[in-house]
Amino acid sequence: MKLTGLAGVLLSAVMAGIAWRAWGEASAIAALIFGLIATAIQVGALAIMAPVRGGKSSATLPRFMARWGVGMGLRMAGVIALAVLAAVDRTHFPAFPAALGFLGVLLPLLALEVRLVR
Repeated sequence: MKLTGLAGVLLSAVMAGIAWRAWGEASAIAALIFGLIATAIQVGALAIMAPVRGGKSSATLPRFMARWGVGMGLRMAGVIALAVLAAVDRTHFPAFPAALGFLGVLLPLLALEVRLVR
């Protein structure tokens, strides 16, 4: 989980830099905030999965799938938070830079999770 957290913080900084260069300071802050939210969600999802990772018995499959579903629910909650904040406060959370921060961090961390869960 430390690797995921570090990778998420670094990716958040990169996404904020891209947003700052393309759209300015407010966009960079939105991208950074949603990148850090994505990092927190991913670290939380990995923590939820930790007790059932690497189980060899088929009895653990339902527990694994239930915990995986909770992690996906957390990720969906992040998407909903992004949509709500972008709709409510467009000046502080412009939609495209915030989505860039969220997805630009979450998707690479999901790919990293696949390697970690094996």
